[in-house]
Amino acid sequence: MTGNLNLVGYGLSAIGPGVGIGLIFAAYINGVARQPEARGMLQSIAILGFALAEALAIFGLVLAFVL
Repeated sequence: MTGNLNLVGYGLSAIGPGVGIGLIFAAYINGVARQPEARGMLQSIAILGFALAEALAIFGLVLAFVL
C-alpha cells in the first residue's frame, strides 16, 4: 500500500518540473523569435535549465522508490 502512495506522490511532484520545462522552452522560443542572432547563447542556457528541472523529476522518482 505504501508503494502505491509513493508513486502517486511522485506523479503529483512531476507536475512541477513539467511546468518548469514548458516555461523554459517557451521563453527560449520567445527569445529566439525576438533576436535570432542570440540563438547560440539562449540554447545553452535553455539546455542547462532543462537539465536542472529534469534532475528534480529524477530525484523525485528515486525518492519514490527508496522511501
